[in-house]
Amino acid sequence: MTDTRRLAAIMFVDMVGYTASSQADESGTIRRVHDVNARLQPIIAAAGGRRIKSTGDGLLVEFESALRASECAVEIQRRLHESGWQGSGPPAQLRIGVHLGDVEEHDDDILGDAVNIAARIEPLAEPGGVSISGEVYAQIRGKTATRWELTPPKELKGIKHAVSVYRALLPWEDPAATASGQDRNRIAVLPFANFSPDAHDEYFADGLTEEMITVLAKIPDLRVIARTSVFPYKGTQKSMGQIGSELGVSTILEGSVRKAGDRIRITAQLIDVSTQAHRWAETYDRKLEDVFAVQTDVATEVAKALEVRLGHGEDARLPASRPVAAESYLEYLRGRAIMTQSQSESSLKEAQELFEQALALDPKNARAAAALSEATHLMGLFHRRETRTVSDAKARELADRAIGLDPNLADGHSALGLILYSSCEWAAAEREALLALSLNPSFSDVRVWYSLMLAELGRGEESLREMSLAFESDPQSRVVAGLLVILLLWLRRFDEAKVVLDRYRLLDSEGRLYHLDLALYHLLQGNNDLALAEAAKGDSLVFESGYAGPSVIRAIVLARVGQVDEALRILRAIESLAAVRGSEEAMALAYALMGRLDESFRILELKMATGTLGVQMFRLEPLAEPIRKDPRFAEILKKMRLAE
Repeated sequence: MTDTRRLAAIMFVDMVGYTASSQADESGTIRRVHDVNARLQPIIAAAGGRRIKSTGDGLLVEFESALRASECAVEIQRRLHESGWQGSGPPAQLRIGVHLGDVEEHDDDILGDAVNIAARIEPLAEPGGVSISGEVYAQIRGKTATRWELTPPKELKGIKHAVSVYRALLPWEDPAATASGQDRNRIAVLPFANFSPDAHDEYFADGLTEEMITVLAKIPDLRVIARTSVFPYKGTQKSMGQIGSELGVSTILEGSVRKAGDRIRITAQLIDVSTQAHRWAETYDRKLEDVFAVQTDVATEVAKALEVRLGHGEDARLPASRPVAAESYLEYLRGRAIMTQSQSESSLKEAQELFEQALALDPKNARAAAALSEATHLMGLFHRRETRTVSDAKARELADRAIGLDPNLADGHSALGLILYSSCEWAAAEREALLALSLNPSFSDVRVWYSLMLAELGRGEESLREMSLAFESDPQSRVVAGLLVILLLWLRRFDEAKVVLDRYRLLDSEGRLYHLDLALYHLLQGNNDLALAEAAKGDSLVFESGYAGPSVIRAIVLARVGQVDEALRILRAIESLAAVRGSEEAMALAYALMGRLDESFRILELKMATGTLGVQMFRLEPLAEPIRKDPRFAEILKKMRLAE
């Protein structure tokens, strides 16, 4: 084989205490090494690493990117920390070292000073830690969520010149590391435990959690994690340190609620993630009608404990919630619980009935009016039991009613903004989005739809900013992560997209959507073979009922690499289905990549007729240039009030 030289990132992985363990139990130690190596392989492969060889108790791995190598190293240690990978023996611990330099390939091995330096850096890592060279740090600085600390200078055996070494500040070792800087006021509200005698009152505990998130979000200096990201921790056995690390928060509010008749007992405690000590705790025995006062009191005490402002001015205080009749409030919470769990036609119908009952019990319940507006709009958008014109008129009247009852309720402005957005009333929709976010800066749902609207307006960088902020508020949301990846790919921000993709892989438990986005990532960089391989992993004819997105992405990849016949076969199969939703725009792009623009516009005009066409992809994605250049697209933009 011809020797070749190239720049590479080299990672050495070594098992701590291998020699002593082997002397005590050689066969058991060998089994553990094989088990750990087997678990490392998919992590390394997902990061684009190439395993060069085993070193007995460790591995030598090569990467094309210093960023991918360092992130892979941190990811390995995170997985090890969370699972232990211990089998029947004591927990395995690894040291990892990474260096960037010139290597020479010879007979499937790599040689050179860079390999030697990486081998010398690895022992400098602490058990369970990661060390990198200054060359690696120069490439990744400011590009990862991990913080790195320069270590005292040390001589590396056999290395003539000085090498700077940085160590990773891993969250589970130093939780305060994630609570510094802009993260120090990030807080999560864990789902309140239900201690009520009636198990059916679970909705009340969940509703109280969601309400606390909303109330805390009104404090300007706090950044509150969204409901979507905290509810997966309901009943979790994870430690506060681990939860804090995964959510990137410095403080956690947890508690319990007991409801019996018209009496409630609410306990709440504020926990410092770094020390796991209580910063504040209180128990409230109140009547149900006093629940809003309790929420405000808890938020005020949290602000005091964290030493943050409640608002602007010396006498700032949280805006008081409008009083609502207790039974009306309960009906509202029941409706919210149902709509949160599912947006099927039957669920939305049941939620609508509960919100209507809440308004009948108390016509001044602004929350119920806003929620009923949202449910009505969604019913018209997705299930079309009546014309969109009729359903949107009803929804708009309800949103206006909610805002009239409580102008400080972000939900009312969000509901109205969504209706205006779907009606192509862009300026008015943006005004409502900004109003909602001024009242609740952590309202990730608003940031998501506002981001998508900005993309339709062709304002790509602003769209990316809003989606990034949504992901900060909702870091465990698979939906938000996926949308952020797509935006980054449209804007050709590949390094940033890979960082989010790695996070997305952990959120997408089934893996198919991750592989499809990874396929697009490779396709847009010209790595066609990798794109085809990843698309095949994620493909299925229908991923969920009526949603053929995975197959459409595969068709895009095939069309782009010239396999037109197979791409066309997939698209024809999809169109033969009784119902296809959420993937029509991508189908239009696939047809365009095959030069079949008439097919593309047939799909776009059908979507246009139903009032559900989204043009984000065609405004931002460079591959969509053939569609953008067609005069028919200019006509579509005019009809959507996006062009003169």
